[in-house]
Amino acid sequence: MATAFSTDGEAALRRALGPAPASRGDIDGCYETGRAAAFVREGGFRKVALQFPDELLPDAAAVAARLEAESGAEVSVLGDTTYGSCCVDEVAAEHVGAEAVVHYGPACLSPCRKLPVLHVFGQQPLDVGRCAEVFRELYPERQSRVVVLSDVVYAYAMGELEQQLCPEYPNVVFSQVVCRDPPSPTLPGEVRQFGRQFRVEAAGGLQEWAMFYVGAEGLALTNFMLTWNRCPFSSFNPATGHGRRETLNVNRALMRRLYLVERARDARVVGILVGTLGVAGYLDVLQHLRRLLRRAGKRSYTLAVGKPNPAKLANFPEVDIFVLVACAQNSLLDSSDFYRPVVTPYELELACNPAREWTGNYLTDFRDLLPGACAHVELPPAVPAAEAVPDVSLITGEMRAARLGDPPAAQLPPSTSLACRDQTRALVEISPAASFLESRSWRGLEQQLGKTPISKAVQGRRGIAIAYEDEGREQS
Repeated sequence: MATAFSTDGEAALRRALGPAPASRGDIDGCYETGRAAAFVREGGFRKVALQFPDELLPDAAAVAARLEAESGAEVSVLGDTTYGSCCVDEVAAEHVGAEAVVHYGPACLSPCRKLPVLHVFGQQPLDVGRCAEVFRELYPERQSRVVVLSDVVYAYAMGELEQQLCPEYPNVVFSQVVCRDPPSPTLPGEVRQFGRQFRVEAAGGLQEWAMFYVGAEGLALTNFMLTWNRCPFSSFNPATGHGRRETLNVNRALMRRLYLVERARDARVVGILVGTLGVAGYLDVLQHLRRLLRRAGKRSYTLAVGKPNPAKLANFPEVDIFVLVACAQNSLLDSSDFYRPVVTPYELELACNPAREWTGNYLTDFRDLLPGACAHVELPPAVPAAEAVPDVSLITGEMRAARLGDPPAAQLPPSTSLACRDQTRALVEISPAASFLESRSWRGLEQQLGKTPISKAVQGRRGIAIAYEDEGREQS
């Protein structure tokens, strides 16, 4: 799980370049340029951004030229993404002045904040007959209650699979891929999560159903299994043509996540990692987390480091734990290689909100925690220190504070104060983060404007860092 969203770039350097899926075939069919052109014309967009994952970039120039010719709009290509390639990169699109985005390839289907988006998933090959055969082997009982899920790149073939299975299996339900939240309210028994929508009819709810996933092992399947952890899962991998009953120990995975919750309870300094700038509600959840941490008596720092990796986060040794605000697929970051653990917003709320209890339902979508959402839990009122129930850390065995403080005053931001600067006695704002930075022995490069003498350019050292050309002469 760590390499999909957190990477040091080694995979990109070692990747062998080859032809994209449409380099040997029909670009119009693979990239649905007709549908994309209609989307641009109907919306009246004059500038459009096309977002491609790395594996589809070889076709980007051809697709952009075709779309410009068919739509008459100015087209820009977004190659590298600020965060995960499954999310729509609204920041990069706004940098080029785009009025809409066409997103190609696999997507997490997280709702966007500003720009209209058209998703073109692509169509990976799928042997529908073989998939149906594997389904019959895994579920020989014809009355089995099964929900069929799929990766978005196989969504095009689910209608044909439904036609083969539904006459034999009356209790099979196929999920629909939904690219935006429907305006209508949720019906009884209806599930709308992760861009999927389906309805089940059972007195005991979804836990009485099994899940059949069409797609390769990855973050999407892991996300489904942790969220619907009371349902048995099976899968069919179209690349290999084999099916299996998923053997991921969900209980063990949840125990690992609950251990991280305990680490979050012990933490005194929390780093809030901004892992998305495009998913709707990310600013609201940042404010929610800051308020939660203030009430819990913990210091917080908001960090925007792009795609997190161990080397980046090791630059903040004063932080005890990080919380990653990202889309549902990328929020489950495996932090075993990191200097400090990385948790999800839901896990941090389990650690800091006494009113939220572990019920067995795991949440990966941070929007579910916001006021008005299905899983929002209000913070309880403050408890005086004399009445607080003692709490002992299960990791260190030490006593720790387990109560919420009073809400901060509204006159000034709680993390800032006023101070005098220099001889002019000008008022400036000092934050705890800036105060801590001043105590470090090295605080980064300083420009020293007007203090550095101007000199002519001189020839520098030649060679590589391990052996410059002049090192031998200097030593001799």
